[in-house]
Amino acid sequence: MIFDPAQDKPQEECGVFGVYSPQPTDIAWLTYLGLFALQHRGQEAAGICVSDGEQFLVEKDLGLVTQVFDEARLDRLRLGAARVGIGHVRYSTTGSNLRFNAQPLTVRTNKGILGLAHNGNFVNAREMRAQMLDEGVIFQTTNDSEVMLNRIARYAHLDLIEATSRVMGELHGGFAVVLMSRNTLVGLRDRNGVRPLCIGQRDDGAWVFASEPSALFAVGARLVRDVQPGELVWADREGLHSLQVLSGKPTPCSFEWIYFARSDSTIDGQDVHESRIRMGEQLAKESPVEADIVVPVPDSGIGAAIGYSRVSGIPFDYGLFKNPYAGRTFIAPTQEMRELKVKMKLSPTSAVRGKRVVLVDDSIVRGTTSRQIVQLLRDAGAAEVHFRVSSPPITDPCFYGIDTAARKELIASTHTLEQIRELIGADTLAFISEDGLREAIGGAGVCLACFNGEYPAGVPLENDVNKLALEV
Repeated sequence: MIFDPAQDKPQEECGVFGVYSPQPTDIAWLTYLGLFALQHRGQEAAGICVSDGEQFLVEKDLGLVTQVFDEARLDRLRLGAARVGIGHVRYSTTGSNLRFNAQPLTVRTNKGILGLAHNGNFVNAREMRAQMLDEGVIFQTTNDSEVMLNRIARYAHLDLIEATSRVMGELHGGFAVVLMSRNTLVGLRDRNGVRPLCIGQRDDGAWVFASEPSALFAVGARLVRDVQPGELVWADREGLHSLQVLSGKPTPCSFEWIYFARSDSTIDGQDVHESRIRMGEQLAKESPVEADIVVPVPDSGIGAAIGYSRVSGIPFDYGLFKNPYAGRTFIAPTQEMRELKVKMKLSPTSAVRGKRVVLVDDSIVRGTTSRQIVQLLRDAGAAEVHFRVSSPPITDPCFYGIDTAARKELIASTHTLEQIRELIGADTLAFISEDGLREAIGGAGVCLACFNGEYPAGVPLENDVNKLALEV
């Protein structure tokens, strides 16, 4: 894996979206809008699949939603009587970033053509895939999503809902899936609810499934509820249906509130923006410091910085400007170029000059970008830089669909707090505690595996994140 230090954050895996309409509508356009609202969850590939009950069309490619779907490509998906569609934005965690790994994936079965879009990882997909290959099953991609699709297709004697229910019990890990046939939209969530999925409804009766409520609002749907851990839901001409397939053991991913979800989202009933503010408030209680200004690392540190400022009484200000046009555009080949890329994204404002700064960020993964940001503030005249982090130290890799890097690349796994402080060049450094994070999110049952190595949904047989990638 090539690492870009200017993107020194855990990378989200994917966003999924699905819509079923009781009457023909522009499903392709609705799905496009939904994916655009989920673009923050994956920027490497995008795809849409639609059906009118007869035709089954798929368009997908590498790139952002707006790059993949121009007007001509959307027109090719505009079936006059379309009723069902699914969409996907991808960040590759399992399987290389190649065009054939873009989703939705499709397969022809005795149940008709099926399309699938998947968020997360199956921790036992590698062994299941190896077994299926020995049995002569053919795979077209190198991602673990195809394992689920092939397992569903193999239960030829069962209908779609029965087959999907059976496979839900066979696959382990953290995952949320939207699945479609020509006439049905299906959504499901792992028994731990690690990966999010919610249900919405439009005024015209259309049912919408999405990774976050922001995608529901983008298509004019209201939030009905979250899909429960271990639940299977589906929408068809008879309405919305539900089946609790697996007993729920809720441990949703804490990083949804720390970093991944949009600040205007609500995940499992907990408001993301308010949770981030509470993280900052908790940080200020746990790790106070004398300073003149609280500065967020934009955009993900803003909520926590607001909270830190409220409790500490230290004024909040934007001491860093983020260039809104500096996306993930290239992998810089040299150290000098990598450092310039950070400066292309972030630049200090005059607010920090001569000030003792509390710098608030959501996480430190490898520490490279943190070090450069601290230096930016010092070069701009900051008298002191006190680094505060709204997540605990990341010490372990994630096996549930987040690219947090291998354990040896995680700075908190190989360095003490004081060593990290010295490496990033801060005057002081403090992370939120695990208990403080739980309290800020509002529930004890959240996944903290990347902070403490306790994996609620299991681990792969070969406990090495670098071996999660499936090979043909």
